Amino acid sequence: MRARITAILLLLLAAGCKHEVENYTSEPLSDYMPLSIGKYIIYQLDSTVFTGFGRSEEVHHYQEKQEVTAQLTDNQGRPTYRIDRFLRDSAGVEGWKTFSSLFITPLEKTVEVVENNLRTVRLALPIKTGFTWKGNQYLPFAPYGNVYDFHSDTNFDPSDWDYTYDSVGLSVSLNGQSIDHVIVVNQIDEETTGNDDVLTGRTFSEDRYAKGIGLVSQELVMWERDPNTGGTDPFKIGFGVKRTMVAHN
Repeated sequence: MRARITAILLLLLAAGCKHEVENYTSEPLSDYMPLSIGKYIIYQLDSTVFTGFGRSEEVHHYQEKQEVTAQLTDNQGRPTYRIDRFLRDSAGVEGWKTFSSLFITPLEKTVEVVENNLRTVRLALPIKTGFTWKGNQYLPFAPYGNVYDFHSDTNFDPSDWDYTYDSVGLSVSLNGQSIDHVIVVNQIDEETTGNDDVLTGRTFSEDRYAKGIGLVSQELVMWERDPNTGGTDPFKIGFGVKRTMVAHN
């Protein structure tokens, strides 16, 4: 009798300690990064630059079209897509002018983007609020060092940024358009403040993708204000880029 009671107690303890397994079926990445020849998205493009030796700030406005123009094979033998970028005036009066290209490689569990020879992992499975991955793991140290003399560790080594699905299934309004089924990928949001005697700066990066459309908005801000202890006024280095979808096919 005592043996039977002991066995029952052990079974109850085992049942109480059993781990629950979460079953989660993610939407495919292709839902949010549809790729086919001729697919395009037109954006309002706002580019922030610092002029006058970093003592003035200007925002330049354009329209940008990103169009899938070819399916290729990358240097690892994987199918990849070339996206050509075209620019015109912000009012859309002038004709499109070829600007540059980027490459998108859709894989089983990730989507990689190569732009200016810099490879990033823009999307990853599962598409679930709170899921995190190292999207900049392939970036070299100081990827913008040939253009900007950043001092912040964040800007020197962004390979440690945590890409995170901040929101899934969001509804947003962009340029008067109501867009549903949007996912938000937050990459970094840091700001250092202070007076003119200390180094300050802002680093922010976020992408938004809509189901069946693709990238609908994107913002990347990386700048520093140098105190310039030599006696002259502080100055800024860096840039800001913001894309907001205007139209798509």
